[in-house]
Amino acid sequence: MASATHSLFFSCLVAAFLVSSSQAYLGGYGYGYGSGSSSGKKVMNKIDACWRSNSNWASNRRALADCAIGFGEEAIGGKYGKIYVVTTSTDDPINPKPGTLRYGAIQTQPLWIIFSRDMVIKLQNELMMNSFKTIDGRGAKVEIAYGPCITVQGVSHVIIHGISLHDCTPGKSGMVRSSPNHVGHRLGSPGDAIQVFASSNVWIDHCYFARCADGLTDVTHGSTAVTISNNYFTQHDEVMLLGHSDTFTADKIMKVTVAFNYFGPGCVERLPRVRFGYCHVVNNRYDQWLMYAVGGSANPTIFSEGNYYVAPNSRPFKQVTKRQSAGGWDNWKWRSSGDLFFNGAYFVQSGYGSCSPPYGGYQSFIAAPAFMVPDLTADAGALHCVAGRLC
Repeated sequence: MASATHSLFFSCLVAAFLVSSSQAYLGGYGYGYGSGSSSGKKVMNKIDACWRSNSNWASNRRALADCAIGFGEEAIGGKYGKIYVVTTSTDDPINPKPGTLRYGAIQTQPLWIIFSRDMVIKLQNELMMNSFKTIDGRGAKVEIAYGPCITVQGVSHVIIHGISLHDCTPGKSGMVRSSPNHVGHRLGSPGDAIQVFASSNVWIDHCYFARCADGLTDVTHGSTAVTISNNYFTQHDEVMLLGHSDTFTADKIMKVTVAFNYFGPGCVERLPRVRFGYCHVVNNRYDQWLMYAVGGSANPTIFSEGNYYVAPNSRPFKQVTKRQSAGGWDNWKWRSSGDLFFNGAYFVQSGYGSCSPPYGGYQSFIAAPAFMVPDLTADAGALHCVAGRLC
């Protein structure tokens, strides 16, 4: 009897310690009330806790710009601009009309772009984003699909949030307007959902990605200060490419944070694939990749922290990592810290010395324990937000 009592007492102490530790952790990291919850609190990641616990989010949409983390944290999008409302799904790549997404996206002044209703936008050619723009799909079901999708090229301070991008096709060779005063000839986009090209301070959050002709999110040609977070990726081969090629050394400046994403069923490879630059892969959920999860070439630095890796059932593809190098990779800094591995998954580390993320000042944040990742990524993808309610 005494033994049973002591055992029960010890179990209660352990449980109390775990609850206390979790609450202390959440207090510093972030939590909020979940949608529809009237009593308990729903565990949220730091980004979501910043805005989703406020039922008046629709009255202060621009507050979202203060919620980014990681290398793209300083992306302000259209925070200091007017609200622009998309009222029609029509598109003209040369002379876009007011009320269309393209008309808002190419303006020179900062704009916070929202949508008047649910819509599926079939772009007639790639959409060229201008600087200081936010695409905010909250409050409507917005899909960009069945045509060319979004190009972020040579600009800065872009936020893309809360939309679905799927079944994107290559762009056509032809004229495309990129600002009110400039229309130029484009050779044709490759078919990415979002292509970030020679740009900085970009944040892509809470989007749904699937089935595009090329990549789902590519960051190339000297782009940097990018955060890709809270997205749901599914049904695609080459999901995320960071770095243009093995000879494009300008990508050495690239710094990307990949956080709180759910790489779901049907993702084959490049979750992400990195060249030259630095990538912090943190608190993502991986659900049975079909070839590999994290890969790269040209000596990138990759820090995998607090991720939740579930390997596929097929035995040849249990390894999380894949390196492509003709000259050896022993000195490449690829590290795993606090990751959890399931179904035989394993991470091959390499290199020497610290590779902690080189965040400066307020860009830094504390990775959550990997066991929390299923909760922190449970709402990845475009959310179904209703004005006046918790999202």
